[in-house]
Amino acid sequence: MVRAHPIRGIRSGLAAALLASAALAAAGPAGTAAAAGPAHRPPSAAARPAAVPRHALTGYWQNFSNGATVQKLRDVDDAYDIIAVAFADAAGKPGAVTFTLDPALGYGSVADFTADIKAKQAAGKSVVVSVGGERGAVSVGDAASAQNFAESVGALMDEYGFDGVDIDLENGLNSTYMIQALKALHGTHPDVVVTMAPQTLDMQSPQSEYFRTALGIKDFLTAVNTQFYNSGSMNGCDGKVYAQGTVDFLTALACTQLEGGLDPSQVGLGVPASPRAAGGGYVSPAVVDAALDCLTAGRGCGAFTPPRTYPGLRGAMTWSTNWDAANGGAFAHEVGGHVHQLP
Repeated sequence: MVRAHPIRGIRSGLAAALLASAALAAAGPAGTAAAAGPAHRPPSAAARPAAVPRHALTGYWQNFSNGATVQKLRDVDDAYDIIAVAFADAAGKPGAVTFTLDPALGYGSVADFTADIKAKQAAGKSVVVSVGGERGAVSVGDAASAQNFAESVGALMDEYGFDGVDIDLENGLNSTYMIQALKALHGTHPDVVVTMAPQTLDMQSPQSEYFRTALGIKDFLTAVNTQFYNSGSMNGCDGKVYAQGTVDFLTALACTQLEGGLDPSQVGLGVPASPRAAGGGYVSPAVVDAALDCLTAGRGCGAFTPPRTYPGLRGAMTWSTNWDAANGGAFAHEVGGHVHQLP
């Protein structure tokens, strides 16, 4: 994901202190317990089993300001079924992550933010915390960092009420230890929603680290929403080369995952919400809809026709809800409506 945020609000010590103190005040005795570590945090996220619809629209919500529409979580269009909060950041221990609200968003307290999460969940949405992004520096490369990752993500789920985690590590991923980390997280939070947003190159082969990770957690993986943009031309499942920004690119590359071992319910099409949201690969909502129809029903295809149809395809994803809002909400309204009408 494009993580750059040139006009992001500066996290001053005063603002950070305000948010932290507000969170403790809102939490009361539980807030004191939370400071003792994840083992003492009440499993608030586990109180509401995640219920991702058969066909889902995923959107990334920016915890920073970069020229797109600044939103509070409550402002995210109701069409989005999974909202990925971008991003969690690397913490002090290897593999561990932390999350800090950007004051630029206008929240008066952490309690206001968690109230927005609960409201989205009450409306049937899942809210996950995304780890990584273009500038993410989280590394899970051994057993200790895998455990740190699992414990810290679990702690964020308990503290904020997140339903799960999104893996958007764009600077390398070790499948052995990421699988280990996610299985440990699943062990403590059985209802965890796990999504992934690999770059296009990372899902070209079942032997790639990202693909291996997806297959390694297939029994509880929710969705892989590959970023079908910022990549140039790539090979499709038929061995032919397709240019980004076309219906064939979306369908032929998704086919690699669908024929490579993932269940259709675990595959989504990731695209930018507007031309400004990415460096290349933007397609109109009509093209996304055509790709969805091609894969699920065999109609709307371009030059590439998949070997079979996949009516259980999970849906689509966009970067980001903020850029979508800046573009008049076209993705939410047009693609969201189409996703929810899939068979």
